Amino acid sequence: MTPRQKSTYLPGWLLTASLCLLALFSVSCTTGIREFFAPVAVPEKFSATGPEALADRWWLALRDENLNELIAESLSGNLDLRMAWDRLEQARATARKSGADLLPGLDGAAEHTRQTVKTAGAGSDSSSIYFLGLAASYEIDLWGRVRAGLQAAEFDLLATREDLQAVAITLSAGVATVWYQLQEQRQQIKLLQEQIKINGKYLDLVTSQFRNGQARATDVLQQRQILEAARGEQINARTNEKLLEHQLAILTGKAPGTFTPPVAPGSASLPPMPDTGLPVQLIQRRPDIRKAYYQVQAADQRVAVAIADRFPRISLVAEAQTSDTNLSDLFDNWLANLAGNLSAPLFDGGRRAAEVDRASGAAAEALHGYGQAVLTSLKEVEDALFAEIQQGNFLASLDRQLALSSQSMEQTKERYLYGDMDFLRFLTTILNHQSLQRSRIRAGRQLIDYRINLYRALAGGWELAPPPMTSAQHTGFTQDK
Repeated sequence: MTPRQKSTYLPGWLLTASLCLLALFSVSCTTGIREFFAPVAVPEKFSATGPEALADRWWLALRDENLNELIAESLSGNLDLRMAWDRLEQARATARKSGADLLPGLDGAAEHTRQTVKTAGAGSDSSSIYFLGLAASYEIDLWGRVRAGLQAAEFDLLATREDLQAVAITLSAGVATVWYQLQEQRQQIKLLQEQIKINGKYLDLVTSQFRNGQARATDVLQQRQILEAARGEQINARTNEKLLEHQLAILTGKAPGTFTPPVAPGSASLPPMPDTGLPVQLIQRRPDIRKAYYQVQAADQRVAVAIADRFPRISLVAEAQTSDTNLSDLFDNWLANLAGNLSAPLFDGGRRAAEVDRASGAAAEALHGYGQAVLTSLKEVEDALFAEIQQGNFLASLDRQLALSSQSMEQTKERYLYGDMDFLRFLTTILNHQSLQRSRIRAGRQLIDYRINLYRALAGGWELAPPPMTSAQHTGFTQDK
């Protein structure tokens, strides 16, 4: 028994009674879990809403089977999502590790010593000593320090679980965005192919008129330039198409060379706008906001840990050991002792007080981060709502422009053929009409993007199935489990 153990040794009955009293007192000193509110004012309702209920798997509202398959592949194969699952496993392990301090620790030791002693004669005597010892230790969580650390780790686990949901929502929205961008490029390629044919016919027309002396050489050159410009636009569209296919492959967890995206039957049509609900419901639903709230709770518990670390600690140590020269008699003679230790910080240069201030600052930062997450979520919803409404108005304007441009092009074509209009005016009309056609396709895709942004801003997550294990997990890391 060490000098410290001798000075704190208690009789068995007194130690048992003290232990019970301290345990009851430590429960009463356990840090409670407080409720926090975002330090921002939340509006009563959003600026617009729709009639459709928002499904958990929001992309199903688009009624696109190809998109459904792509998102299903990404949820099982995307490596960013797998890393989020890995972080969740780490958080689970950390929570289990933090909870281990609430239980006693038990260590065992065994030793075999061989001693040889020379006698006065030529021989020697040999003997063996066998030793077996057990040591148990337990810190009484008098001020709730250990339990507060466990609660902080559990809130970290909850925050990590919400982060997994947020990553899944972001991934699904990313797949949908890239998918419809790919569809736009394919439509642009098809349109440009038609425009190349039309521009080729106009080039034949201008060339024929030039041969008949009804057009100038510059008219022919300008039309050739327009035809070549359309071919150049088609090259850019094909480049964008391939790059988007590569991006879609990465999102689904595949190498670009091994992935072939599906072919859509036609352009997508938007369903009615979803019911946005109330801003308060959004705060309760969005996983990134819930993550920020759990981070506030974890930071608050770590403040409690820092405060409790300034108070004394009481620990109990129980030891039992036995030794004998005969292995068969090893368990006959035991020496046991039970001791209590009290340690208290007397001077640390202000380190513990500084840690309290640091933890309090971190908790304040987490609370303000929670408020910022709420503001950001409200902004994302309002941005998506306003942008979609305005984009719808812009599309209606483009449709009217296209109708007028089509009529204008027919009239200028007739007037040019009859010699009532120069080629430059006719050329300008062609360029404007073809530019409007390409803008219409691009604007239609942007409208879908704004709807995807709205779905993502309103989404609350869904039940995620763990991804299948990789070959590396089968052959390596899982062998120790």
